[in-house]
Amino acid sequence: MKKITILLAFVITASFFTACKDGGSAVKKVNQENLDNAASRDNEIKKGTALISLDKTIYDFGTVNEGDLVETSFVVTNSGKTDLVITNAQGSCGCTVPTWPKAPIKPGETGTVDVKFNTNGRPNRQQKTVTLTTNTEAGRQVLTIKGSVTPKAK
Repeated sequence: MKKITILLAFVITASFFTACKDGGSAVKKVNQENLDNAASRDNEIKKGTALISLDKTIYDFGTVNEGDLVETSFVVTNSGKTDLVITNAQGSCGCTVPTWPKAPIKPGETGTVDVKFNTNGRPNRQQKTVTLTTNTEAGRQVLTIKGSVTPKAK
């Protein structure tokens, strides 16, 4: 039993010494490009997240006739310290169609999110939303359009 314990201790000790014989090889395996990319990413993170400011989040279009096309624009300002990116804008239904800036909005600059609402087949009180997916801390912003649609005479 004692011989097996000594043999096992010898094997473990030998494996430690052979595993560590190439002390500098791990440094040679580091990809410098990955280090540069990580440093660049870290600098962007240190700037902070993008912040979105809007001229309004709710647009009341009042009373319109059924079949009218309601259009409005929401002015988006990047009040953060890094580029604001709007990756998607999704209407709550097919009758609400948003158009948003595809290019990043630089800090201090503005862009517009245009929204069109087709009232055809949508009589009475209406409230529709557009959800913006962004690179802000919250990750999304909801815009609302609402109003009343006078039904067509039958």
